[in-house]
Amino acid sequence: MTHYKAFLQKLKGFSLIELLITVAILGVLASIAIPGYQRYKERVDNHTAITDLQVISAAIERYYILNRQFPGSLNQLNLSGDQLQDPWGAPYQYLDVTIQTNKGKVRKDKNLVPINNDFDLYSMGKDGRSASPLTSALSRDDIIRANNGNFYGLASDY
Repeated sequence: MTHYKAFLQKLKGFSLIELLITVAILGVLASIAIPGYQRYKERVDNHTAITDLQVISAAIERYYILNRQFPGSLNQLNLSGDQLQDPWGAPYQYLDVTIQTNKGKVRKDKNLVPINNDFDLYSMGKDGRSASPLTSALSRDDIIRANNGNFYGLASDY
């Protein structure tokens, strides 16, 4: 019976050292898992924005076929409000390049050549800021449509 009492006394709880080791292990696991999750979420958000741009682009092209002109704004496409906002909560940006007054506002590549000759469509990315040339630091995380719809992706990859 005395051995049984001694055994029960040893099972009463964890020592301070055991708790500290457990907390340290959890901290190491969290420091590995959290950045990996953040990279995964960023890839998912970028892919969502690319898919949204492709859907909106198709709606713009459909509008053009029916009306022989591009819409004045994305609101004319009869898309739901959720489809007109990027994964970071900002509205997608649209510009009809065929209108003469919009020529100076078009997105440009590293050679300052317009990336589209029909319309610009893009998300300002995670930081919510952008600039006309894709080489600008503000534009590196933008999700863009370029080459008249032959490229969808990060501005930094274009």
